[in-house]
Amino acid sequence: MAFIRKFKTKSGKTGVQVCYKVRCKVVKTIHVGSAETESGIETLVKKAQKIIDKDKTPLFDLNDFDKGGTDG
Repeated sequence: MAFIRKFKTKSGKTGVQVCYKVRCKVVKTIHVGSAETESGIETLVKKAQKIIDKDKTPLFDLNDFDKGGTDG
């Protein structure tokens, strides 16, 4: 299981990490970065989510569907 961790650094910034847990123990941590502003933190969280999502397999292949089209 992967999750995004936000924490305060010694310098007062907010750090963002991607952590991976196995059997309730953190086994891997990827440091994404640190930021001072809300927009900077939001950017880092989006980047962290992309790291998590790249390991996931989509439930549906949306390339098989016509965009905006209807059957019939």
